[in-house]
Amino acid sequence: MKALVKAHDAPGLELQQVDKPTIGVHDVLIRVKKASICGTDMHIWHWDAWAQKTVPVPMVTGHEYVGVVEAIGDEVTEVEVGQRVSGEGHIPCGHCRNCQSGRAHICANTKGIGVNTPGAFAEYIAIPEANVRILPESISDDVASILDPLGNAVNTALAFDVSGEDVLITGAGPIGCMAVAVCRHVGARHIVVTDLNDERLALAEKMGATRGVRADKENLKDVMSELGMREGFDIGLEMSGAAPALSAMVDAMITGGKVALLGLFPGKVEMDLNTAIFKGLTFEGIYGRKMFETWHKMLAMLESGMDVTPVISHHLPFEDFAKGFEAVAKGEANKVILDIAN
Repeated sequence: MKALVKAHDAPGLELQQVDKPTIGVHDVLIRVKKASICGTDMHIWHWDAWAQKTVPVPMVTGHEYVGVVEAIGDEVTEVEVGQRVSGEGHIPCGHCRNCQSGRAHICANTKGIGVNTPGAFAEYIAIPEANVRILPESISDDVASILDPLGNAVNTALAFDVSGEDVLITGAGPIGCMAVAVCRHVGARHIVVTDLNDERLALAEKMGATRGVRADKENLKDVMSELGMREGFDIGLEMSGAAPALSAMVDAMITGGKVALLGLFPGKVEMDLNTAIFKGLTFEGIYGRKMFETWHKMLAMLESGMDVTPVISHHLPFEDFAKGFEAVAKGEANKVILDIAN
């Protein structure tokens, strides 16, 4: 089959012919229709320090996808051939304390699809039945191919109760913009998004943000005054992975505010912990999606009218994958979908 492979200890990916995956008795073989490019894939494309120490070479990459079940293992009981599906991208061990306590999403022994085990930038992918998510017909293939990052947005946005609250989101990338849609869907009052890119801020406003803010040109206190806010933001969603953004968020939070952290920082972060302490702030780190509560909530919100399609900026044939990666690297694209099969 055709697959996009991290083949060498160097930047870039290669489209190669590799063996079609085989399945065990509990596995499902999926014929991939569409797959989208993720920030993790960009780390692998650039072959940065994280990728070099994390991804074994060679490795079929990619983990955001939609497809159709092609075959099932002998002991698969709930999934059927022909069903349209996506899949949870983390394969937990099932045996550690977290897995046995209902916290499989933070299993320390997780294998990441397209990172530690062969991924979805391929004509076929094999995953455990437990990871398969059967899709309702009302959700399009395009949206189904970005459910993995949407799940990150849902898990982050719903870490705390945002209904009726004022929310600050730092970072207007695809996940930050999808978090806007989630917060708006569940009834947040003001949703303010900061970034350094005017086009991304415009997209955030299209997704439902009350106000986009140029972090390098505008002052959050002025924006709060403009919106009639007197005390600060109730909820903060850090999506940027930029230390100055986190610092600005801490300063802008209300006393007793809550902050969910999804963005990954390139190194150690210095921040004013005394401010966080005196404000009594609560911080929660977010990793992936809860298994499988996040999936249920995400699908329910999509079925009840939440629209995330504006984050999809490019559709490309599988063979033109390099154009997609280059567009993301240059900041010219949001979510890029690769069409792998009809």
